[in-house]
This record gives sequence, structure tokens and C-alpha cells, in this order.
Amino acid sequence: MLRAPAGLPAPDKPPATAQGPPETLSAMTRILVLLAHPQLESSSVARALVEATLAVRTTRKADRADRTSTTRPDPMGPYTAGPNTTELRDLYTLYPDYLIDVAAEQAVLVGVDLLVWLHPIHWYGMPPLMKLWLDEVFAFGWAYGPGGHALRGTDLWLVTSTGGPESSYRGDGYNRYFFDAFLPPYEQTANLAGMRFLPPLVLHGAHRADAAELARHAAVYAERLDTYPHWPELDEIEAGTACDVPADARPAD
Repeated sequence: MLRAPAGLPAPDKPPATAQGPPETLSAMTRILVLLAHPQLESSSVARALVEATLAVRTTRKADRADRTSTTRPDPMGPYTAGPNTTELRDLYTLYPDYLIDVAAEQAVLVGVDLLVWLHPIHWYGMPPLMKLWLDEVFAFGWAYGPGGHALRGTDLWLVTSTGGPESSYRGDGYNRYFFDAFLPPYEQTANLAGMRFLPPLVLHGAHRADAAELARHAAVYAERLDTYPHWPELDEIEAGTACDVPADARPAD
């Protein structure tokens, strides 16, 4: 399921049974990091963020080892987890043939508090498998439209990088617009699904980032994962605009 970066052990499989009082399980915070990088092995930025994700996950598991355990009977199926869990799914490892198991992906999303989209910007948008995942998983009647409330109340956080430097995202730069101008499709996707779109974490000029800059960026990312939902600015970020899609927006089957 996950391509562990070289020199880093693959994530261990959780035990087969879950224990813990109902109040512990009901209070858990679930974070799902959805990784979509077609060339992870050659991306120093993505590799640093994967390592940071696994480090946060390992630390949390150690911290709660005496309090709870985690059940994941099938890496492609639904699971229950202890408080403050961080899960990482690598789309390009799961679906190298681009045949997405929609039911499995929807099952994993149910009950997630924070959904992280971790991918580079390709031509001002998502890599192709990430876009296909969105097209198929965020289905009418499930993620939006009549009865489509599965993700309502979930936070969506974009963690991304660009090849061009920040200076290229200006009116006088070769990308002609500030980077925020390319975010409305993400924000409106969140609105349509009843999610809250959080301020993205962006690393510009990723191809030229040195080791020190990568380490600082990964540290900020890890700190955010580790402290969610206790980000000071969350109290000031309102839920997205409600978008009620009528039943006749799609032809009847």
C-alpha cells in the first residue's frame, strides 16, 4: 500500500483486534493522508513529507501503546483506530492500473476528521490519478447531491509543491497569477461536499529546495499533523458555503 522511502522501514501492520472503552474510540481524531505522486522515488519533497507522516504516525502509536490498539483487517477496507491516528494511503502503489476500488476508498473516508491531499501541482492542478480518484470517489449521492453527506464536516487540507518559485506566481511572473488564483476548484470541491477547506501548505521552487529548506518544511508539516485539531486559526475558519445540488442535476437511471 505504501512505498516506504529508501532507508525507512515499511509501516508495520496493526494488530488484528481493537480494544478500548467506547469513550476513547468516540473521541478519536482520524487523519487520512492521501498521497498522489507518480514519481515518488525521484521527489525529495514528497519523500521528506512521507517520512514526516510515518514519523508522526509511529510516535502517536508509541504514545498510545498502553491505552489502545488499532484494527485494520484489510489494507483496502475500512478500519477503526485509536485516538489521534494518522493513516497514509499511496494511490500510485494501490492503483498502478488506474482501476480504483471506489467502495474501498469511500469506506476508508467515512469518519475521517482531516483529509490531507498530498500531491505536487501538475499543470496548475492535480496529478492524473488524483483527479481520477476524485471523479470516481466523490460520487453524486455520496459526497454531494441528495443524500450525499458522507464527508460533511470533514476538514480538507492541501499539502502541495510547485516547480516554479514563488516569484513566478505573480502578475509579472511567467505563471501570470498569484498561486491562490488556482485554488478555487479545490475550495469549491470542499464546499460541494460540505467540507471545510483549510489554508494550504505550499512549497514553491521544489526542484531547487536544499536540505535545510526541506527539513524546515517537513517540520512544519509534521507539527501541523501532530497538533490537529488544535490549530489556533481553526476557530476563525468558517465552514464552506453550502451548495445544495438538486436531484434533477443528474439524469435519472
